[in-house]
Amino acid sequence: MGNCVIVGVNWGDEGKGRMVDLLTEQYDYVVRYQGGGNAGHTVVNDRGKFALHLLPSGVFREGVVNILGNDVALDLENLWAEIETLRAAGVRITPKNLKISSRASILLPWHRELDALEEARLKDKKYGSTKQGIAPFYSDKAQKKTLLAGELLYPAQLREHALELLEWKNLILTGVYGAEPFTREALLDWLNEYGEKLKPFLCDAAVELYGAQAAGKRILFEAQLGALRDLDCGIYPYTTSSHTLAAYAPVGSGAPWLKVDKVLGIAKAYSTCVGEGPFPCEMFGPEADALREAGAEYGAKTGRPRRVGPIDLVATRYGVRMQGATALALTKLDVLSYLDRIPLCVQYELDGARTDDFPFPTALREAKPVIEYMDGWHCDISETRTWEALPAAARAYVERIENAVGCHIRYVSVGAERNAFIER
Repeated sequence: MGNCVIVGVNWGDEGKGRMVDLLTEQYDYVVRYQGGGNAGHTVVNDRGKFALHLLPSGVFREGVVNILGNDVALDLENLWAEIETLRAAGVRITPKNLKISSRASILLPWHRELDALEEARLKDKKYGSTKQGIAPFYSDKAQKKTLLAGELLYPAQLREHALELLEWKNLILTGVYGAEPFTREALLDWLNEYGEKLKPFLCDAAVELYGAQAAGKRILFEAQLGALRDLDCGIYPYTTSSHTLAAYAPVGSGAPWLKVDKVLGIAKAYSTCVGEGPFPCEMFGPEADALREAGAEYGAKTGRPRRVGPIDLVATRYGVRMQGATALALTKLDVLSYLDRIPLCVQYELDGARTDDFPFPTALREAKPVIEYMDGWHCDISETRTWEALPAAARAYVERIENAVGCHIRYVSVGAERNAFIER
């Protein structure tokens, strides 16, 4: 079976957590390899409905080992709260089935404050941050000014390093933003409270994954957000601050030698976007409200209403290429069942000409969607479990997307529940 990466091919919020939860029964390890608590993976199973922000979506499967890799923005406080929430719902989380790379950097409380301060400074030019500290965190990591999780095992050195960073960070908080400085006591108390709770989960991810590979274990890599939010290949600067692409999975996991055998790209049957930045196919007014309500399109982390629109075949084709997807899962097809006619963005119009190619971010603002329509099926498909049983119009819609983006759609999701899917 080999190793697989599950990634988004659009702006994020495609339904990755739902597919990871479904497919983990085929894997031994699930590894989150980038990002932090700034996005949510919604999972619905026999225990209930959960929005995971840091925990890998394999935590619901008995026998699966879950790892937070080197490039995860490790927010100790929010991770512990998430563990407690799941434990209260009966989910078993121990150092045997959850492991944290000792080389992951710790997202500190001042990262969240700096995120909010910078968004406030930008005013109407803000990036639409979730204010979870992600951009300041990765900026500090690039400057080599973070604490590694493994330093929690060395209290004296941790204290010395933390206070050095505090002195530097307070210069920025007070001098640049005119904000209150952090105190030594508050920082050390925070590290002690949450560090002590999470120390038992620390591991050498490289050793763990080398052993997994040697034992022939199957590894599933889980990404956050989507290709269009990648720092290098996305709609810069309205991106996240890490690499959301499948090619980065081995590096971000802490095991750069691992081979990726399959890439499952996740695309929604229509388009959604949380945050700022160009979104060429965006709908407005009653049409948008109807789609948003039909799909319950509100951010898993923030609760913000998602921007919505028809499926964007230009952006999806680009995302499939950037991810190197070997197969696709199309989620939320059932949501479109209320429509008589289903819109698709098939091209962009830019500078008076039509294009099939995804433009440079600066030019993307001027791109106008070219919309075509297909017949709807106008019936409930949420109980359908075979391809042949889908209405002909629904099959035609899926095949149109498949042909346009050049990648086989293997899974079609017709509901949020674990078994509400069709495998082709």
